[in-house]
Amino acid sequence: MTALDWIAADWGTSRLRLWALGREGEVLAQAQSPAGMGALAPAGFEPALLSLAGDWLPPSGAVPVVACGMVGARQGWIDAGYRAVPCPPLAPPLTRAPTSDPRLSVWIVPGLSQLKPSADVMRGEETQIAGVLAARPGWDGVVCLPGTHSKWAEVSAGEVVSFRSFMTGELFALLSAQSVLRHGIAAQDADPGAEFDAAVAETLSRPQALAARLFSLRAEALLKGLDPATARERLSGWLIGAELAAARPWWLGREVVIVGDALAGAYARALAAQGVQAARMRSDSVTLAGLAMARALLRKDGT
Repeated sequence: MTALDWIAADWGTSRLRLWALGREGEVLAQAQSPAGMGALAPAGFEPALLSLAGDWLPPSGAVPVVACGMVGARQGWIDAGYRAVPCPPLAPPLTRAPTSDPRLSVWIVPGLSQLKPSADVMRGEETQIAGVLAARPGWDGVVCLPGTHSKWAEVSAGEVVSFRSFMTGELFALLSAQSVLRHGIAAQDADPGAEFDAAVAETLSRPQALAARLFSLRAEALLKGLDPATARERLSGWLIGAELAAARPWWLGREVVIVGDALAGAYARALAAQGVQAARMRSDSVTLAGLAMARALLRKDGT
């Protein structure tokens, strides 16, 4: 791949995604694998990278690889540390990972951290926030990043001012697949509808009743034969509604951008019912834009 200039890597807990990029930012190739941080020991990261990108590399010369996500966690390739907010989502220095193949020069984006008003960390989302700002220069507002651990980040004057994490996605996975509720929950997601809307409204109005509502799914399945797809829709709505109730100071009267794909639609629908018309941006596009900004930082340093 003679036109290859650098490689972008989104390396999370469960998945590795790569893009081969030319000098002008054009995508030459892309690949992905399930070789996420959770499946690798530190010595396994370089082989996992080479298994996907080895054919892209030239016979000589080091190609910069810019990576974000859990690859930079303590349990990852190398601990890339955290930068304390308020701060820009990306700033030098990036952390260099140890490699044995001379064709690789791997750099990892640090995460963000805060101690007050509550201790919190993010790793990978800072790159997506940078991608949002690349598309919206000078924008002030709130970025919502749904996922296993959803993030709400306040952005102003090009900096992440503060943020908050919610374990909504992980709670949904545990409750639907490992709790007593699993016996009556459908295995597959469906587009949210009226049951989702009603469930969001219920926990937005009375979030303190969530624990009691949850067991009603089991009881209604036993006594009334509650449809498993309906139960899944309610569970999703209740948990997202509880998150929105806790995150109300972040979205009430604010401009909101939601980053994501399928799950982002559920959040946008829930916010729209509260009068918030959130903009949506795809996770792949903002991640790649953020990694391109990190690559630009390396170029300034001559890398």
